[in-house]
This record gives sequence, structure tokens and C-alpha cells, in this order.
Amino acid sequence: MLKETSKQELIGDLQRRVQDKILEPTNFELLKKLIEKADTLDEAIMIAELGTTYKRTGFHFDKRLEKMSDTIKYFKKNTQLSFATDENKLHHKLIIGDNYPALLNLLIEYKGAVDVIYIDPPYGKDSMGEFAETNYENAITRDNLLSMLYPRLLLAKKLLSDEGLIFCSIDDRNHAYVKGLFDEVLTEKCFINSFVWQKNSSGKTEKDKFTINTEYILLYAKTDRYTLNETYKELAESTKAMYSRDDNDGRGKYRLIPLQKPGNPGPETTYDYIDNTGKIWPCPAKGWRINKHKLKKLENDGRLSLENGALNEKGYWNERKNPGKRIDTLWNDLPENSRASKELEQIFGKKGLFDNPKPTELIKRCFDIGPKNAIVLDFFAGSGTAGQAALELNNSDGGTREFILIQNNEVTDKNPNGIAYDITTKRLKRVMTGSCYDGANNFEWIKDHTPLGDNLEVYEIAEVANFEAAEGKTPFDVIDETLYGVEKFTTIQRKIEWVCDNFEATQRQLEGN
Repeated sequence: MLKETSKQELIGDLQRRVQDKILEPTNFELLKKLIEKADTLDEAIMIAELGTTYKRTGFHFDKRLEKMSDTIKYFKKNTQLSFATDENKLHHKLIIGDNYPALLNLLIEYKGAVDVIYIDPPYGKDSMGEFAETNYENAITRDNLLSMLYPRLLLAKKLLSDEGLIFCSIDDRNHAYVKGLFDEVLTEKCFINSFVWQKNSSGKTEKDKFTINTEYILLYAKTDRYTLNETYKELAESTKAMYSRDDNDGRGKYRLIPLQKPGNPGPETTYDYIDNTGKIWPCPAKGWRINKHKLKKLENDGRLSLENGALNEKGYWNERKNPGKRIDTLWNDLPENSRASKELEQIFGKKGLFDNPKPTELIKRCFDIGPKNAIVLDFFAGSGTAGQAALELNNSDGGTREFILIQNNEVTDKNPNGIAYDITTKRLKRVMTGSCYDGANNFEWIKDHTPLGDNLEVYEIAEVANFEAAEGKTPFDVIDETLYGVEKFTTIQRKIEWVCDNFEATQRQLEGN
């Protein structure tokens, strides 16, 4: 037997690391229990070593272990919060509970099936949930973020299809560290872009620093087999205003496009042009933009402007190949955070119910980069913006995006029943059906919008002991296979086999798989 003095020495060393704020208290408690149960000195030392490596970098961090238990966590449908507008339309999912077991459960049905993931993790010191007791000056704060994200990112990768994309919103403090984590899990070669989003035109000022008015959105792919949709920014009003001319010939408004060549002249574009009236137009200094044959075709088709002593092509608005300018990595054309807060106010009739929501248009752009028939996932759903974004995009482009949202029901002063109950579910109910759960429809948003439609299945994470009956029922009784895309089993033997095959994984540590 291992001497108790040796155990206590190891435990004492770990306890000092907790006091120095380089080891999580929850990790310490788990390691302490394991050391106390160790049979040999070597085993105890190996256990203690789990808490003695710490480097404050993007790749090495104090890993916060997921709590293990003797229970099976599974989906249980909340029939009171679920609703249907038309059973023939799309069915979406909202899962209420810790996103770690939720992601594990999703693997049963959706492994390799999710096309687009968007996440907005709690990276601010005021939005770290149970991590909020620490701050940026502590050695452990950023490690909390990274260690929380790490196992969830591994699960997210398993859920992504081979063509799948994942977007992650992050601030400038944590951008480099989170990118390092993504590089480790998804590999650097699968990094696509880092977008800069202007979240606030006025910005937030910190003492002795420049104003902060941007955030970042990382974009990664699971493999090199991804495809990006052509996505466009809306044209600036000044550009739209250029299409102001109209000949009232049914072709609509147009603008004048110069025909003079901007570059060096060539033999086919250096000529004097004779129009249909016999007027001669001398060759410009660098020649024409097109050859003589194409220029004559423009004139014969009524697409040539001869006014004001200059030749110009008529460029018609309704003949533009693209609806705007193709997006780049600077997203300064989207609504700001204040717009998102205003939208929530219109939906709920109150201000300040949820801190720092993202604008619907921001997430719509992310989803627009992926396929129209995508399964989209947000496992830090917050107020449910990603769900509304998917629905609005479907209605505008004819897509069939199916969303899956996961939100822990964190209780706050603003949301005494929990964020998922007070905000996420109620928002989705109102924008999808046009009414509240109590039937009321007197909120401002519905006055200017049509209900977005579709159906919502609300699940919660429930637990059942895996070694004894819970309330007289075993796991084989309480787990509903139909919530996992499986038809109802006709024999108990088949049900037992399915549960044993799928739910053992929900209790194992990820790295042990």
C-alpha cells in the first residue's frame, strides 16, 4: 500500500498550485480523489503530473477535466416548449443543457453530417459563466476558455461533414490563442480566413489604448474538400445612385460606362469609330475598350450613348451579373451590436435582457457562405440569433437550412428562470409563429415582419443511473430512440443493444475514445 505521507505530499504540492492560481480548484479536487485511491507510488505520481504542466500559450494550457459520473445523459423532449406550425415543413432542434453532453448525444445521429457550425463562446471576463470569478490578470482565465473549448471543439470536428465549415467569433485579446487552439484541433492547413467585423462604429475606449470597435470571426474547414458560396455585400448607396438614367424603353435604369481603354492600346482597339449617323469619333489616346465589331453591335442594340460629345456604354441595373460586391475579409457593411440589442427589444418589448447579442445579419452572412441545404449548429446559442438567421436566410434564398441550437439554462439576475427558458425558447417561438407561448402577439417585431414558420423540437439533457433503475425505470425505458433519428424498436433486445452501443460513449473521456 502507498504510504499516506507520500499521498499527502503530492496533494500538498497540487494545493500550492491552486493557491498560485495555476491549477483549477475543480481539477485539484478530482486529482486529489484519484491520488487517494492510487495503489502504488508510481500511479500516484503519474496522476499528480496531470496538474503540474502549465504554460501560458495558445497550445499548452491547464486542461479543465470534464466531470465524470455514473449516470447516462440523454435527450428528453420538452413537449410544452416544442411547437409545430406545419408538420410538412422543416423541423429544427433546441437543446437545453450543458453543451458537452449535448454534443456527445448529437454524435449518435449527426456524426459527419453537420455542414456549418457558428459559435460565439464566452470569451469576455463578464461572460465566462462559472469562470467569471477570475479575470484577465489571473494566470488561469484564458486557460479556462481554452480548456473549455478544447473538448467541445474535438466533438464539433466529429460532427462536421468532410466539406463542413466552422466559424468562431472572438475578440482581439483571445484571437491569437483561440486560433492556436483551432490550428491544433483542425490543423493550420484548414484555416481559411479571419474576418474583421466592425461591431461598433464609435468603439469602446480603454485608458492609454486606442478605441476598440472590431471583433474577429475565424473560419476553418474540416478538410480541404470545402466549397465556399459566392457571397456579396450590398452595393453602397453611392453606387446604386449611379443607375439614375432611364430611356423608358422597358430596359430600366442604367449608368454610363466609359468606352475609353484604361490600359495600353492594342491593334484591334485602335481605330476611329463611325456611328450610324456618319459622325466620326476619333480614337482615344489609349484606344477603345472593345473592338469595332462589338462597338457597332452596342450601337445597333441601343446600348450606346452618344450624348455630350462622348461615347459611353449603357450598363443596366437589372443585367448585373452579381447583386453586389463580393465580400472580402473586412465586414464593415453589416449592422452593429446596437442593432442586435434593438432587435431583441422589438421581440421582447424590454431592454437589456441579454448582454452582447450578435446581429442576425452577421450570422446570416456566415451561413450564406455555406450550402443552402445545410445542417447548421450553434452550441453557444445564447439568445437564439443563429436560429432566426437560418430561418430568414431560407425565406430569402429558398434554402432548406436545418438548425440545431444548444444553450445551457444559466440563471442570471435578468433571467431568473434561466437564459434558455426566458430568452432562447421565447425568441424562437415569437419569430417562428408570430405569437408568445401564452398566445399573445402584441410585440413590436411582428408588426413589421411575417412569422418565419417551421417547427421546433425542444430537448433537455436528462440523467439516469446506468446501474440501477431511476424512479422505477431503467435507461432502456427512459431513453427515446426516436429523438435520435431511429424508428421505434419492436423488441426490447434490440433497444438494449442500441443503448449499450451508443451511450457508453457518453460516459467516456473524449481522449479515451
